[in-house]
Amino acid sequence: MYAIIEESGGQRKVTQGEEILIDLYKGGQASQGESLTFDKVLVIGEPGGSAKVGTPYVGGASVTAEVVEPVTKGEKIDIHKYRSKKGYRRKTGHRQRYTLVKVTGLNG
Repeated sequence: MYAIIEESGGQRKVTQGEEILIDLYKGGQASQGESLTFDKVLVIGEPGGSAKVGTPYVGGASVTAEVVEPVTKGEKIDIHKYRSKKGYRRKTGHRQRYTLVKVTGLNG
């Protein structure tokens, strides 16, 4: 079974038992093993079978997940700025913080 949920302004396909990175939950203050629910389910169904499609959300459907790691870091992103013939070069970086959760159930 799979579901497409709306999370942090984007859409994500999830299956039961899958571990996903979401935007930092509760500012990183969530405890390990804490349960959370995603209520904005757009589609829920079986692979190769029938699916319920919401308008925009499927009524009564939800996805439950459990926090595995409250704070984890994503990949390092390097930002380079350069202006030709001006002697201007800058290099900065960014590393986004996420929460790692494991999908425990699909309801609906």
